Amino acid sequence: MSILVIGLSHHSAPVTVRERFAFAEARIPATLQLLRDSGLVSEAVILSTCNRVELYAVTPMEPRAAFPALREFLVNCHDYRDPLTDELYTLTEPNSLEHLFKVAAGLDSMVLGETEILGQLKKAYDVALQHGHSGSRLNKAFQKAFNVAKHIRTETNIQRGSVSVGSVAVELAEKIFTTLSGHHVMVIGAGDTSEKTARALLSRGVQSIIVSNRSHERAIELARQLSGRAIQFDDWAAEFPKIDIVISSTSAPHYVLDRAKLAPLMKLRKNRPLLLIDIAVPRDIEPEVNFLENVYLYNIDDLQAIANDYLNQRKKEIARCEAIIREKAKALVSGAIPSRPPGDAKPAFGHE
Repeated sequence: MSILVIGLSHHSAPVTVRERFAFAEARIPATLQLLRDSGLVSEAVILSTCNRVELYAVTPMEPRAAFPALREFLVNCHDYRDPLTDELYTLTEPNSLEHLFKVAAGLDSMVLGETEILGQLKKAYDVALQHGHSGSRLNKAFQKAFNVAKHIRTETNIQRGSVSVGSVAVELAEKIFTTLSGHHVMVIGAGDTSEKTARALLSRGVQSIIVSNRSHERAIELARQLSGRAIQFDDWAAEFPKIDIVISSTSAPHYVLDRAKLAPLMKLRKNRPLLLIDIAVPRDIEPEVNFLENVYLYNIDDLQAIANDYLNQRKKEIARCEAIIREKAKALVSGAIPSRPPGDAKPAFGHE
């Protein structure tokens, strides 16, 4: 049995499609259990981030039969009824392993060489591992992926330049305001990406940061680390008169900010320019707010334009990285061991 990959990413689908396939973190263990109970797979890992939703699976079925069944499973999970063309991609070995290694190394990311995806991949693997859904084949593949990512980080210059979604978002802010000095920022959602973005904003000279999060304790802790101020999640609208930039990255299943809510707030702030950077999937901010005067909204896909500016700096490193990945994937395939039931041979999580 080989490792298969089925999924969609920023390469194949816009955010309007990706957000409809995204998995809430709390839902993943039950989904993995349902998938294995169906008999479609013997091992599985689900990776769901802003830029991709991917299923890594070991299945007793032939790929020709497995992929239509897995595609139907994903579609039914999200009750997706719109036509699909090339949004969902499918990969078999060795391409599936090469893809996993590229994802781990940041070679398939919107921002080439970014490092956040490695942590997200480790977390996705750990969820599957701790709930008994990852067995010997996926354990070996993911551990090798983590090793390959470390090798590429240390042996190539693929990470030269800006390497995170958060830092690219900050550069977008500087394009709008020229300088961030004297500007006030609100961060809605105190997750990992929001924290990195807030730190980058501080390093560029913003005057103040307000943190709003559904878990107020987490907002207080992040605000303390950033020398900022925490507010209750339901109180963020009251702060808008003095806010210049909003970075939103919650896990809410619906819009946190829409046109009807923002229009009266813009009047209170006398229609000064407002930059909204929505790095959440599903999106936090209704696209229609863009029609309001002096409101500038950018979502995760819009960050691609800035990311492309860094691509030329790294192109010469891509060939080196891909050569490493092909060699490692080939070695893993040739040395593949027979599949055993999930739960066997559990390695230490995150060991590189």
